[in-house]
Amino acid sequence: MQQSLVRNGRRIMWLGCLQLALFPLTSSYGSTPPLPTRTALTTPATSEQRADRTISGTVIDESGSGLPGVSVVVKGTQKGTVTDKDGAYRLSVPDGTATLTFSFVGYVAQDVPVNNQTAVNITLKPETKSLDEVVVVGYGTARKKDLTGAVTSVTAKDFNKGNFTSPDQLIQGKVSGVQIINNSGQPGGAATVKIRGNSAITGSGQPLYVVDGIPLDNRSARPGLNANGIGNTPGGNPLNFLNPADIASIDVLKDASATAIYGSRAAYGVVIINTKRGQAGQAKIDVGLNTGVSSIFRKINVLNADQYREAIKYYGVSALNDKGGNVDAFDAILRNGLQQNYTIAVSGGNESGKYRISAGYLNQEGIVNKTGFKKYTANFSGNLKFLESKRLGLDMTVNSSQYIENIAAISNDAGSNGSLIGHALQWNPTDSLRKANGSLNIKAGAVINPLAMSELYNDQSKVTTILASISPYYKFTDWLEYRMLYSVNYSAGGRRSSINQDINISATQGKGWASIGNNELSTQQFTHTLNFNKDILPDLNLNALVGFEYMSFANKGSAMSALGPASGFGNYGLDYTDYIQYSNTTGRTVSSFVDPTAELQSYFGRAIGNYKDRYLVTATLRSDGSTKFGANNKYGYFPSFSAAWNISNEKFFHVDAINSLKIRGGWGKTGNQEFPSGSSQARYSFTDNGGLGQTNNPNPDLKWQSDKQYNFGFDLTMLGSRVTATVDYFNKTTTDLLFPSPPIQPAPPGSVIRWINLDGRIENKGLEVAVDANIVKKPNFSWDLAANATFITNSVSGLTAPILTGALNGPGLSGVSVEVIQNGLPINAFFTRRYLGMSESTGLATYEDAGNTFFYVGNPNPKTLLGLSTTLRYKKFSLIANMNGAFGQDIYNNTNNAVISVGLINGGRNIALSLFREPVKESIANPVTPSSRYIEKGDYLKMTNATVSYSIGNIAKVIRGANVYVTGQNLFVLTKYTGFDPEVNVNKAINSVPSVGIDYAAYPPARTITFGINFSL
Repeated sequence: MQQSLVRNGRRIMWLGCLQLALFPLTSSYGSTPPLPTRTALTTPATSEQRADRTISGTVIDESGSGLPGVSVVVKGTQKGTVTDKDGAYRLSVPDGTATLTFSFVGYVAQDVPVNNQTAVNITLKPETKSLDEVVVVGYGTARKKDLTGAVTSVTAKDFNKGNFTSPDQLIQGKVSGVQIINNSGQPGGAATVKIRGNSAITGSGQPLYVVDGIPLDNRSARPGLNANGIGNTPGGNPLNFLNPADIASIDVLKDASATAIYGSRAAYGVVIINTKRGQAGQAKIDVGLNTGVSSIFRKINVLNADQYREAIKYYGVSALNDKGGNVDAFDAILRNGLQQNYTIAVSGGNESGKYRISAGYLNQEGIVNKTGFKKYTANFSGNLKFLESKRLGLDMTVNSSQYIENIAAISNDAGSNGSLIGHALQWNPTDSLRKANGSLNIKAGAVINPLAMSELYNDQSKVTTILASISPYYKFTDWLEYRMLYSVNYSAGGRRSSINQDINISATQGKGWASIGNNELSTQQFTHTLNFNKDILPDLNLNALVGFEYMSFANKGSAMSALGPASGFGNYGLDYTDYIQYSNTTGRTVSSFVDPTAELQSYFGRAIGNYKDRYLVTATLRSDGSTKFGANNKYGYFPSFSAAWNISNEKFFHVDAINSLKIRGGWGKTGNQEFPSGSSQARYSFTDNGGLGQTNNPNPDLKWQSDKQYNFGFDLTMLGSRVTATVDYFNKTTTDLLFPSPPIQPAPPGSVIRWINLDGRIENKGLEVAVDANIVKKPNFSWDLAANATFITNSVSGLTAPILTGALNGPGLSGVSVEVIQNGLPINAFFTRRYLGMSESTGLATYEDAGNTFFYVGNPNPKTLLGLSTTLRYKKFSLIANMNGAFGQDIYNNTNNAVISVGLINGGRNIALSLFREPVKESIANPVTPSSRYIEKGDYLKMTNATVSYSIGNIAKVIRGANVYVTGQNLFVLTKYTGFDPEVNVNKAINSVPSVGIDYAAYPPARTITFGINFSL
């Protein structure tokens, strides 16, 4: 079957290329008679020989003020100028010039006929959200007013402001139904993105990302790391390779009628990222410069030195624990992180060819010492048209980047040794971090000096990515176009990590440890589409698409780690990874892997019918064949249907206040194939000394996970299009759940998992509301306000047995879980002991049924999501503020449970201040027991970013549209959660089943203030 997929995919690919080569040849051959040889002698005067004439004028805005920096171009050429500080321009043009094009960022471009005029004055109108806006909907575009599914588009002017390492952060809080969580404060760290709830019992549950028509792999080439004695470090963001400054718009496809065109990869929604393109007109250079500083956003309160001394007296702990000093260990591992971000883009062109070349540099220091993120990007896009008819075209994109991460000794699953944040919180505040001679105060035993860990631990990764595509196309007519797209996405990651031999981690002390890892990811794509868009009847338009796509995915890597020799790696002024061969041969671990190549072959089609701009229907069908699935279920079929009624276009509709009203409804089916390649087959791995071990059992009946969703909603504009509203109700049901089933116990040694489709249903349903309003619109003052809210519920049913996940870690918490996927409960429900309080007489915790029974005690899934944005403009000043929040969710505070619990003071470590202030004091003999005691309300409303800017305008005749600004990120949060940040999601998965809403000594978030300037040349 796999060979068949490859053979068929390549056959169709080459047929498409052959057809493309023949189309222009066929269309031009014989169509134009050869020119007479005397033609060159009789050529009339060219346009360059004609007399030029001067055209002048003024460009103003709706208030009558002159607009500086407006581009004025002779249409079809590169000849042009820009308006001065008063909006005036003067341009010498060839006699016979027909049209001038006026364009300016944030305003609607205008083409103005010149005729015989010598003065052309115009008024530019600001861009508003229009139903005629074009939205990318997958393998094509559609007018917003023609959409029948749930699609939200966010353009660059509405993005979040600030320095971001990846583009998903641009739309946090901007789209109803979408929850975006930064898993921690680590620069370049992973994010959790959920569209319309949580339905993943394996994999990440992340949406499919499509960049300029190229579906991404959703994996990062950054090698993972299980640091010896510390644990598994958090993952990176697979979108880090993109420069947010190069993004023009992001379209979010939410319901199945919109996402079904992507079939088996669209179960969790689709996010389409569109990068900026060159525009016809005079060449220009856009420059952006900013610098800023970051500091700790919030702290966890632990005892200071004086409070610690009180506590050891109260608890009767040895007075030897008072070392006589006064130190803040947490501050010692922190710094004010500096940021620099520089971008430059050159763009221009004419009707025959447009281009854009950009470069970027981001250097973001982390607030934890020795951490940071550095990225270099260089991108090119070109759009060329050939032949006199301009029917033959070629689109090209190249996105290249390299980013370097310096990563702290922070892990998801640190055990008794802890990790850096835990070390800092636990450090005795009366004990110095350095000895009198300035050397690090490293003690025998299990207490680790956080400053020593920070200085003597090294972890750096480097990821290089190239995402490139070439897309030739040919327009047979104005309504029929063939397009071929070939793309390649290659990413290589390397990582070098070491633990100094002086650190008192038992596994590495006196020896040291080093690790080198390398990964490669590559994806190839061939797509052929035929687009039809024509009025087939006077009142009926048909926009149709058919296509074929073939994709292949490859993933391989290798790793080596080693302990130093008996005397240690020594001190040679080099990182241990630079001479890892010096290690002890018996302490080395070498591994490598190559996943079976995964291939996806697809046929798809879509038809959009529009009758009189009143009645719209959309139908989609995709067939996906994948080598990932069992021999009996290679192909899956994903249909969808939706319809809309533009009531406001009916003759009987006469409501002056309403400009447009459209109701929509749709149903569709999508799938999920987010699980390891080769899982349907008997898979083996090579082991030491010629060994071979099986890693999973075959399942020829393994099939697609299925998501069925229906959606009803309406779109409304009113009051002269100054208010727009969208409301959607959705119901999404997930079945045939993909799951790595462990062997039934008792099982013989060497038994392995088998991937199966579980019986069961996960249902997410809810209501989305989004409202945008232009509240005040005056010549010198305007106020825009946007709000979106999502109300969602989640439930599980039909499972034959509960599924455990949500591992807890720390001293005394080995093998403990706190979440369950179980019938009658929301997914990832907190399921543990119910805490009743602290006994006043004993200082011991009490539990319902003495702690022998577990109960449903919390829900990590939010019931309400909220996004708020406002823009205030007064003359040349503007204020933009963005907030987001989530309500109704709970968080399990594993940090309180394990890192700063009261019993640790007996061993010379610090504890939470809140414990010592409790009216009923806890005994230091109280066991570290997981329970609802550590579940906290996670409700929050955060000021994500705010920007104050001033528009300078043009400076002399060189700089255009200069704008200076100051931006604050993570300015404040309203919450009762006691951890660093309620926006947290540490990976605590068990057996590939993801967790939700657990906090465990994660990298703390930062507050950032940035100063910058943007201008054009």
